Amino acid sequence: MGRIKFVELRRVRWLAPLAAAAAVAGLIVGVTTPGDAAGTSSGADVKGAVATLANYEGEGADCIFPLESAECYSVANYEEFEFLMVRPLYMFGGNNDSIKVNYALSPAEKPVYSDGGKTVMITLKPWQWSDGEEVDAADLIFFLNMLEAEKANYAAYSPGLLPDNIASYAATSSRQVTLHLTQAYSSIWYTYNQLATLYPIPLAWDVTEAGAAAGSGGCGTDSAADGWAKCKAVWNYLNSQNERTSTYATNPLWRVVDGPFTLTSYNVDGNYTFRPNPNYSGSPKPSISELKFRAYTSGTAVYTALRQGKLSEGPVPIIYLPPARKNFLPAINPLASARKGGYRLQAALEFAIGYSYINFNNPAYGSVFKQQYFREALMMLDNQAGMSDSIGRGYAYPTTAGVPAQPKSQWVVPVMRANHGQGRYAFDPKRARTLLKAHGWKVVKGLLTCERAGTGARDCGAGIAKGRQAKFAMLYTSGVAAQEDDVDILKSGLARAGIQLTAKAESFDRLLADTVPCTPKQTRCRWTFLYLGGWLFNGPGFEPTGEPLFQTGAASNAGSYRNGRMNALINATHTSSSLSAFRTYANYTATQVPSLWLPWSVGVEAVSKHMSYVSQNPLMVLYPEYWRCSTKSC
Repeated sequence: MGRIKFVELRRVRWLAPLAAAAAVAGLIVGVTTPGDAAGTSSGADVKGAVATLANYEGEGADCIFPLESAECYSVANYEEFEFLMVRPLYMFGGNNDSIKVNYALSPAEKPVYSDGGKTVMITLKPWQWSDGEEVDAADLIFFLNMLEAEKANYAAYSPGLLPDNIASYAATSSRQVTLHLTQAYSSIWYTYNQLATLYPIPLAWDVTEAGAAAGSGGCGTDSAADGWAKCKAVWNYLNSQNERTSTYATNPLWRVVDGPFTLTSYNVDGNYTFRPNPNYSGSPKPSISELKFRAYTSGTAVYTALRQGKLSEGPVPIIYLPPARKNFLPAINPLASARKGGYRLQAALEFAIGYSYINFNNPAYGSVFKQQYFREALMMLDNQAGMSDSIGRGYAYPTTAGVPAQPKSQWVVPVMRANHGQGRYAFDPKRARTLLKAHGWKVVKGLLTCERAGTGARDCGAGIAKGRQAKFAMLYTSGVAAQEDDVDILKSGLARAGIQLTAKAESFDRLLADTVPCTPKQTRCRWTFLYLGGWLFNGPGFEPTGEPLFQTGAASNAGSYRNGRMNALINATHTSSSLSAFRTYANYTATQVPSLWLPWSVGVEAVSKHMSYVSQNPLMVLYPEYWRCSTKSC
């Protein structure tokens, strides 16, 4: 699983892939380890320094309890807020641009798989909560019990997956929990996409009222025998406290943490402050004394604050930058000489793909899109390189498969980098026209038209009537200029083969209604293409497998793509730990074109020259415990 992204700010679940480049890129901060040359600064490490970061008004964190529904499932709430206070069982990314599991930063040791992949042993490290209690097996059992009781209310849950694929679990020592699974699974997939959904949570939260004794709620020892009644009562109480945002910094519940920071002030508008947790058991220990988030109304306001030296780090809208070079950074840094020492620039890659849904159940055109050759032709008319250069001004790159092309990783297969980064189907209108002609299509009075109906090798294909014209409609997000520009270039490219594209911008809320897949029996279906942005593989699905996007019936398979071989290849990644299984799947997504691939953007972050050991993490995880400052106000 992952997070679909949509609006212009980079920290929410949805994001237009070029909008961040054209308008504003939100905060993405990672780390480098001490001694790494990247991101270092001159000057000694000053204790008691204050780091200040930017939020956008109304777009900061508004949830604090990790087991939350989809409304809370955002980077602002998890990677940049809750993770600072309560660590998930396994952390990912961290030291520069890594996207791998990071056991050194996790509260649990590397899981041990046995019985051919049917048994998993998890050992908690000897960490402590801020109240002095141990982080132990009982804390993980508490979360597992609550997940069993309230899985429908957990955004990371998918039917049939965890906890459904656990046959039984138990504490097998004070710091060890053993899971017996319903079948053998790949250790890579199960760790990256299943165990990644788990948290040890403190027994201080196992209560049903304020001031109650830790564990008195009984969820930690509950079972299915009573229908998980105790856990449901505890969840109801915790959720009620989660909704009381005004008490986040004062509620004793949320002051019990195992992460490197604790919340000291909070405002739902986006202004809040953290201080180091003195009992943090992990490493490194924070050097800064305060981490402040301050709310701004726009990207322009953030840029002004950067020019005035008011921020330790902030996003730079590309409208203020020269075109990018090959490393996604400009040749000239306009903030190098900003007040209070200036900034250096860092490219902020994201582990994501950009795409538009293709509606395979559209009553008029679903049969057209089910033809492999036609989808190939669409990609040959999809000028992603032109979009990346002209709209993204070099701060973007093509999507070429259902796997992120950036950053470089073990998941990238060679075909994704073919044709100078355009993938298997590079922009080539002449080749597209030849392919369509070979399958019975002809441009008649300016419109691509099926002239040879039938199912033969030289025919249009099953379900496509003679005279069917290629007149498609694309819905995209209103108010996102870069999406509109993308669509204009796509429209121009399709027209070179006689395909007519009518585009319509609609609000986010209106488009959400269209993500519910059309059924074959519907006589009307408003869209053929639906362009919301893309998918970010930053948890709980860190291995970029396709079960949430391309598997038949998946919740996020809004285009109703259906392919038995794709299902089998996805399932193979769940059961085989061999990279060859994943690469076979990745190659197939590049060949199949289950979605219409579109570019993804790269943000640019300005980092104070007074700060060191800061880099950009493509999973968007915030690691300020690594930061070092050479002045009190860095």
